[in-house]
Formats: sequence, structure tokens, C-alpha cells
Amino acid sequence: MEVRTKFRRDHRDEDFVMNHRLISWWQDGVIYQLYPRSFQDTNGDGIGDLAGITNRLSYLRDLGIEAIWLSPFFPSPMADFGYDVSEYCGVDPTFGALTDFDDLVTAAHNVGIKLIIDFVPNHTSDQHPWFVESRRSRFNSKRDWYVWRDPKPDGSPPNNWLSEFGGPAWTFDHRSGQYYYHAYLKQQPDLNWRNSDVREMMFDVLRFWLDRGVDGFRVDAIHHLYEDQEGADNPPNPAWREGMAPARRLLRKYTMDQPETHEAIRDIRRVIDRYSERVLIGEAYLPIEILMTYYGSRLDGFHLPFNFHLMSTLWKPNDIAALIQAYESALPAGAWPNWVLGNHDRSRLASRIGSAQARVAAMLLLTLRGTPTIYQGEEIGMTDVPIPQDRVRDPWEKNVPGLGLGRDPVRTPMLWDGCTNAGFSNGQPWLPVSPNFRDQNVELQAGDPCSMLALYRALLTLRRRESALSIGGYEPVDVSESVLAYERRYNDQRLLVVLNLSADTVHPRCWPISGELLQSTSMQPGDRSGGHLAPDEGCVFRLQD
Repeated sequence: MEVRTKFRRDHRDEDFVMNHRLISWWQDGVIYQLYPRSFQDTNGDGIGDLAGITNRLSYLRDLGIEAIWLSPFFPSPMADFGYDVSEYCGVDPTFGALTDFDDLVTAAHNVGIKLIIDFVPNHTSDQHPWFVESRRSRFNSKRDWYVWRDPKPDGSPPNNWLSEFGGPAWTFDHRSGQYYYHAYLKQQPDLNWRNSDVREMMFDVLRFWLDRGVDGFRVDAIHHLYEDQEGADNPPNPAWREGMAPARRLLRKYTMDQPETHEAIRDIRRVIDRYSERVLIGEAYLPIEILMTYYGSRLDGFHLPFNFHLMSTLWKPNDIAALIQAYESALPAGAWPNWVLGNHDRSRLASRIGSAQARVAAMLLLTLRGTPTIYQGEEIGMTDVPIPQDRVRDPWEKNVPGLGLGRDPVRTPMLWDGCTNAGFSNGQPWLPVSPNFRDQNVELQAGDPCSMLALYRALLTLRRRESALSIGGYEPVDVSESVLAYERRYNDQRLLVVLNLSADTVHPRCWPISGELLQSTSMQPGDRSGGHLAPDEGCVFRLQD
């Protein structure tokens, strides 16, 4: 078992009493989310593949991350680009073959990188053999593997439930005269997790990939796993307004976060725990107090229920400080925190807060207590890419046009160099390459000691070197209109992080009288005797008694 015995200070204890605990790789490491379609293409079809990831492992190793998480690469009709799975235990030919996956696992492990993959338990493709069987007749042995309901007397859907991607969540099947439920696209029918055969088959899927050496799973859309068995109507959302996603017209009271979900998570965790040092991560966009229940009543749920709240919090010191305090205070005893600033579903960080503040955000993400997840391209400051109407691929944007809900702008190809298609592919990329790729790419930034890439590498090196950052306690220090400051502590180590979230020079009240500057977002050591932070600057100091 790969565990490291360390001591850390309990974040709840004002005296920071030393506690002995075992630290797993997913606690003091950093996760890198990799979107395979857009990382590296090796066969010229314009779509990234598994061989491309293997070819780029040296880049990921040098970046300094502990694990990569792959978005779906399973066989799929690609109605939702892999989240409509037609075979759970295979590789779509677009991405290669199962042997390519095995090669990736071996190569990643050889360079010290763990591999986490997506698990999509809520729904399958409508072309999955299970659903093909299920829809043959009401009496098929797999009929109950999916959620089927009779229409209302007037022939309309069973209730008012809405699809996340627009329109009703029910599609009528003329052959059998019933509706099937789909929380997302009609091509993504929901599995019925109340059926024991479904559960056992899905547990076998987990075992298949665990036996091939994967180090964990990120579980997709877990809060949608069960729906109310009686099928009650969802109530209207009083906060809905024009411009919001149509699905938000209703509160998802009966279609999300149902009580049975937690039992299913515990069952999944039992499968995982039979393998040494695996991690289970859950995708659930939920309020903090509900999110905490996904750790499990005995910490027998997710190791890391993804904490997405930084992505939706105003980029202001007081708001961020309040979020950190609320999250830390809500954590169950012994639970491990985590932070996310970007992913394949949300606008890119640099587009949300600007390129200058994205450097400060990098320091925040990599110095907060808990496990950080970096989305590919954030480390070079990639921004959202405008997508011409004739190049739109995202089904959400196609179903609900004009609201800016499309996810294509954040899924565009990785920018490797200044050559054709930014070094991503020799063919036509499946999505447009950023127009500024010649001025913003890995090759260019690798040679610039002040680049965003250099900053990420420096911060990741610092995090590995300083136990106070990787496993230490967190203590708030100061917050103002412009400045957020906190300490990270481990044994007798004390590090002070001071972040300027404004475009003005500031003189923080918490400036250390004596302390060693370990890292600045400006990448310049500079003279700090004046006690000021430059605009859009963050610093990490080692405090001296």
C-alpha cells in the first residue's frame, strides 16, 4: 500500500495539536483533468487519442502533477461526446484500442503518474445493447433496467420533469406506448439503479477497469442517480429568470439528490476499497451543506466530493474568504477538502477573471488546504475560444441556442506550439484552435521564466517541497477590499500567503516583519522591504519567529 506517514495540524484545533495520520497520494497530490478529444492527436483525424496522451506524459511529469483524470474514451455514438456510453468495458476506435489504454496505464505508472477515469453510472447511450433490449417490449428481461412510465390519460409525459439539456425529460416510445426518462439528452436514457442486476453489472464495470490498473474514478452526475419513485412533479423555481437554462424553471426536488443515492455510493466505495490506494471522486453541483453528506456518514462515501464553489463565487477577497470559512467549517471530522477552479463544463478561468488575476488564482488553488484539480490548458492561461455557428458541436448549445450555455469554447485543442493547429493535429481539428496560439503555447512558455507555465511549475514544486502546503493546517489571517491572506502550518513551519485581487498596488496589514519570500506570481524576487504587493500579485512567505 502506497501511503506516507506524516504529521499534520488539525485545522479545527486552535492550538494545532499534532495528530498522526496516514496520507494517501490523492491527499497531498494534484490532479490534472485531461479532455482526451482535445489533448493530442496522433493519427491526423483531428481528434485527440490515447496514444497522444502517452506521448505527452513527459510534459505532465515535468509539470509536477500527481494524477491525470481522463474524460470518457469509451465506445459511444458521441451524441454527448462520450457521456453517452454504448459499451462500458472498451475504448472507442476514435481514441484507439484497449491495448492503447493498457500502454497508457503502464507508461503513466512508470513516470509516477496515477490514472483516474470517468465512470458514468446514471445513463447509457440509447444504442447500448441493454437499452436496445429494454425497448423491445414491456416484457423484455431488461425492461426494468431503465426508467419507463405510462403516459397520462391525455398521452402527455408522466410528469413535468425537464431535461438538463432542454425540453422534457421524457421521450415517447411508440413501439411500447410508454415514455422513458432521460435527465440529459433523449439519446441518454437513465438506468434504473433500483434494479439489483443493474447495480451488479455496474460494479463489474468498476472491477474491469480496476483490474487493468486504474487508480480511481471520477463519478459523473452522481446526484442524478435516482429519481422519486412516485414521480411527483417538480415545483417551480421562484429564482428563475430569463436567460437562465430552461431546466432551471423547476427546482429539482424529485430528480436529484434522492436518499437512495448515498446507499449506492457506499456500495461503489466497497468495490473500490477492495483495491489498494484507489480514490473515488464525485461530481455533484450541490450547496455546501448537502455536498458534505457525500463524504458518507462514516466517511464511507466519496473520498473527494468535488468542491466547485470557487468557480461560482465572486472574485472578491471577502466572498472567497467567506467561502473558505464556510467550506472548512462544514467538513466532517476527518474528511479531506478539495478545490476546483475550472473544468470541461465551465468558462475558462482566464476568461472569467482576466489573465492577470488568473495568475493569482493559480496561487490560491495551489496553496489552499486540500487536493487541487487543474483543468488542461489552465497552466498556460488558455481562454474561451469563440465558436462559429457552423462549428458548434455541443448538443446543449444546439438544443438551447442563444443563451451561451455551450461548452465548446472550453474544450478546444491544447496549444502545444506555434506550428499548424498549435501542434495538436495534422488534420482538421474537431473544434477550432485558439486564434492566438502562436503567442500562447507550451513551447513558447517553456522558454519564458516569467510565463504562466513557469508559475504553475514553480507553485507545484513549492507545494511538493513544503509540507505546510500539501498537508498542513489552514488559518485565516486577513481580508480586505483588495487582499486575502492566510497561513498554512505544519509542525514548526509557517507559510503566509498574501494575494492582491485588485489592479492597484496595496500595502497589506499582515505584511511580515521578517520572512523569506518563497514565491511571487510575478516570478521576480524583487525588494519586498517596502511592504507592498504590486497589482495582481500574490506572494508566499516563510515566516520566521
